[in-house]
Amino acid sequence: MIRARMYQAGALLAAWAVGACASSQPTPAATATPGAMRDAASAPGAVSATALPTPASYLGYKVGTDRKLADWNQVLGYLTELAQASPRVKMDTLGQTTLDRPFVMLTISSEANMRRLEHYREINRKLADPRTIASSAEAEQLIHEGKAIVLITATIHSTEVGGTQMTMRLAHELASARTAADREILDNVILLLVPSLNPDGQDMVVHWYDETLGKPWEGASPPFLYHYYTGHDDNRDWYFFSQKETQLTVKYAHNAWHPQIVHDIHQQGSRASRFFIPPWIDPVEPNVDPLLIESANDLGTYMAWRMGIEGKKGIVVNATYDAWTPSRAYQHYHGGVRILTETASADIATPITVRWDQLQPGRNFDSRKASWNFMEPWPGGDWHLSDIVDYMQSGATALLTHAAENREAWLRSFLRIGERAVAGWNRWPQAWVIPPDQGNHLGQQELQRVMVQADVEVRRAGHAFRAQVRLPDSTVVTKDFPAGSWIIPMKQPYAGFAQAMLERQHYPDLREYPGGPPKRPYDVTAQTLPLMLDVDAFQATSVDGGLAALDLSAPMTDADLMTRRSAPELTAPLTRAGAPRVAIYQSYSPSMDEGWTRWIFDQLGVPYTTVHDADIRAGHLLDRFDALLLPQQSARSIIEGRPAGSIDPKYVGGIGQAGVQAIHDFVQAGGTLVTLTEANDLAIQALDLPLRNRLDGLKPQDYYIPGSILRLDVDAAQPVAAGMPRQSTAWVERGAMAFDTTDPSVRVIARYGQGTPLLSGWALGQQHIAGQPALVEVPVGKGRVILFGFRPQYRAQTVATYPLLFNALAAGGSRAQP
Repeated sequence: MIRARMYQAGALLAAWAVGACASSQPTPAATATPGAMRDAASAPGAVSATALPTPASYLGYKVGTDRKLADWNQVLGYLTELAQASPRVKMDTLGQTTLDRPFVMLTISSEANMRRLEHYREINRKLADPRTIASSAEAEQLIHEGKAIVLITATIHSTEVGGTQMTMRLAHELASARTAADREILDNVILLLVPSLNPDGQDMVVHWYDETLGKPWEGASPPFLYHYYTGHDDNRDWYFFSQKETQLTVKYAHNAWHPQIVHDIHQQGSRASRFFIPPWIDPVEPNVDPLLIESANDLGTYMAWRMGIEGKKGIVVNATYDAWTPSRAYQHYHGGVRILTETASADIATPITVRWDQLQPGRNFDSRKASWNFMEPWPGGDWHLSDIVDYMQSGATALLTHAAENREAWLRSFLRIGERAVAGWNRWPQAWVIPPDQGNHLGQQELQRVMVQADVEVRRAGHAFRAQVRLPDSTVVTKDFPAGSWIIPMKQPYAGFAQAMLERQHYPDLREYPGGPPKRPYDVTAQTLPLMLDVDAFQATSVDGGLAALDLSAPMTDADLMTRRSAPELTAPLTRAGAPRVAIYQSYSPSMDEGWTRWIFDQLGVPYTTVHDADIRAGHLLDRFDALLLPQQSARSIIEGRPAGSIDPKYVGGIGQAGVQAIHDFVQAGGTLVTLTEANDLAIQALDLPLRNRLDGLKPQDYYIPGSILRLDVDAAQPVAAGMPRQSTAWVERGAMAFDTTDPSVRVIARYGQGTPLLSGWALGQQHIAGQPALVEVPVGKGRVILFGFRPQYRAQTVATYPLLFNALAAGGSRAQP
């Protein structure tokens, strides 16, 4: 077993996490202090392209060679040498990753621009906030003189290995600048290049992959989350900023430079298109400026055209991905476009063969048929890491070319978007008002932190005031607010971000055909933070005497933030003396829900032990633990795990029937089992519970909730509901459950709201879930099972329902014998 705060079995941790950077001498960037901005470039002066180190000369092989991947230390080593040799390249260490690796960003531009970087950053800062520009003449001068700022980020998902490898080639190409096109890019663009958004995962995956070479499972996905806490969900963190890597990128790239274009490099499955670029499909989140979508449409189709000229086939636009959720699109609310590209994958770095008849339809296109948005299908064949790198570099170069050729248009559009924001949109209120001292300390901390880290101006009112506020049902009432209330004026550059986070979402009812199944959103449909964090926030349509009369404070900064993530009132059941011993199950078919749970516990100082399949199968669980948590994961995946032949035999299989029996014995003997959503099926089967999921078997056109916020009615008299209000919220998604039972021994702790419980997002067939049990407790032998039909700790955002999870795990410590 693994004790609290350890990630994986000791050998895994040593090989893939902590020890990876020790494979060679540390680079200057690798030894920089957290938060420092270190310049790794050497003395200025023109350098011949032939004098620059190439990736091949440093690594000993060409980037893109089959089965060859540079780990993070090698990537840093090469980029450091390039920065030292070229006056066009500088490398900064922005801080340290979750596992204490250096997190770096390169700045690349012409020698002349590099000598005046702060001057160009100041120009862009003023363009980002039109209130700082004195006249139209000054605006024109700034546009005439400024440079297009482009941020390219790679490999947030570390099994998508091509991006980081490609950045070495791209950096060398621009540093060499052998062509007029490259020189035009350098003259007109300042490129910010983050070679990996997930360096920890970079090493985990590269070292894992190297261990699979020559074995039957070569190229298999790793048996661990490839971000220490969030796995694949690390690109769903771009409005909540919970992870270190997100925070560093937002603070030192987005907010410091205000890029007009952000290019996020990803990979996708292998059997559809070779390359995806926006335009996005509908819907577009309503607080995104239309100019951003229009410019993204132009840029994406231009990139497809340029890549087609180079002979690249299988390029699709306007497919698969919508522009609804802010969780992936920070820059959409900060004046710039986000261009997502997705390149077809191989088996990590092992080549594959995809026959024509194996190609499959995608969303809004068919990979075997030409259409307006997919003009040249790929004919099938071999697909190598070199193809992935070539497509990625082709796309990035096309994007940079567009930025260079249209520098003035990008800056003018950027300024216009800011002008529209500071003028205020008709659908926005005059201000958002958040009363202080609401009692939920952690929820208020998190909301304040999100707004300040997103560069939203949050101020405090110097005295009490009265305002007219619009309620969720659109009625307007008068309300009094005390001095110290937070005020978010809505005539500011990033008001759209505040509105998207604070208002309730109304996702459109999109169907495949009238009366048919829903068109699935790419991710979730709601992100209303006040509902998830249990914080009251009000849309003020007007303030008596006007905002100017409130004696507003200066905008809050990081220094003004409340002490972060201190919540003894929530965690006391699990942190007090004699608290139950908690185990969290971690599968070798990794669950992101398990990772988010660990992150919450680690941040709040809640002790726990991580257990794996063998620990469960060994039995005698009650000798070691009082409570066992099974995060969201299907019962089949937990029991069967990875199949034989698909991975190293030591990771094959799940808990098996021996583990099922061990869980049964644990509860019967007095243990507390807590299960979340899909894992409920295992508890129901293993312990023969008198429950069923009443949502089973419903067709999507009859019931569908793809990630929305529902009203939750709580029986506050139940011990598991201690500290909860009688009405709260539940995060409901596709794996959610509503329980059906007639057994009087089942205690219903919470129900989904009556009538139409939807508060934010999209829900079809609410009648199937309304009023039904959402959280139940079932006594079994001397123990108990507590089953959540919803995720009470969803992506570390649902602070409102944290108490239910903590109380459930603590239930055994104060359990009344049945």
